[in-house]
Amino acid sequence: MNELISHLSAQYGAEHARILTGYSAERPVSLRVNSLKADVGEVIAALQSLGGEVEIHPWYSAALTVRGLTESRISETNLFREGKIYLQSLSSMLPPLYLEPKAGESILDMTAAPGGKTTELFALSEGKALITACERDKIRYDRLVFNLARQGAGRVFAMRQDACDLDDFLSFDKILLDAPCTGSGTVSSLLPVRFAEEFLKKCVARQEKLLKKAYRLLKKGGTLVYSTCSVLMEEDGEQALRFAKATGAALVPISAPDGAPTLPSPAGTVCICPDARYEGFFLAKFQK
Repeated sequence: MNELISHLSAQYGAEHARILTGYSAERPVSLRVNSLKADVGEVIAALQSLGGEVEIHPWYSAALTVRGLTESRISETNLFREGKIYLQSLSSMLPPLYLEPKAGESILDMTAAPGGKTTELFALSEGKALITACERDKIRYDRLVFNLARQGAGRVFAMRQDACDLDDFLSFDKILLDAPCTGSGTVSSLLPVRFAEEFLKKCVARQEKLLKKAYRLLKKGGTLVYSTCSVLMEEDGEQALRFAKATGAALVPISAPDGAPTLPSPAGTVCICPDARYEGFFLAKFQK
């Protein structure tokens, strides 16, 4: 942890204290209503009947936070078992919203497991987008397939494959790359710290490889959303700017949801600071 703190201090100066405060914050349970199987009112009523205090987030009507109930208690409900909800952090709901999936579009989710963003993409398109979801790890792939079925997203084409090995003859209207990273935005008392400079270098190299592949697979005029659950500049703003310079991809300006705390990042990108509601997260949107 000391190595990570030193790294954050070097990058953010006095502002790194906000990140450390966010690490120690206790967040309420957050979840997403699966609009393909339930409506928001039905879910709120069910959670309130169990004693939950429910808040809807104005930037996404399907995004709820719940106080008074634990994740384990919610996972025992029919809402959860029937795929009417998906336990998901608020920050991780953002990438599909920025990608804006539409009916008939061909969409690639490059590193899809466990499936929260994939199933959100499917729901946002009302089940009418043509989604391909890649996951190279066997255990994580099995979890992805399970969650796709539970959420009613059986039409998603799941592949147990490294997205970097996809044939370049394929092309997609939109691509989501929620890249493997150090996880420096998700540190908490429950999650162990996994940070070392060598690990950071490996993550950055993997991200660069995936970004280059994404650009080759993206149709001209297509949209790419790049995200990480990191607050380290090497994986975030610096990575996004290197990609734009190397490929000529146009950075499409985005802004954080109202009320979300942010950290300094390149103009048009968003870096969310961990706090009592949000995990640390980075997002950038590009057009080819």
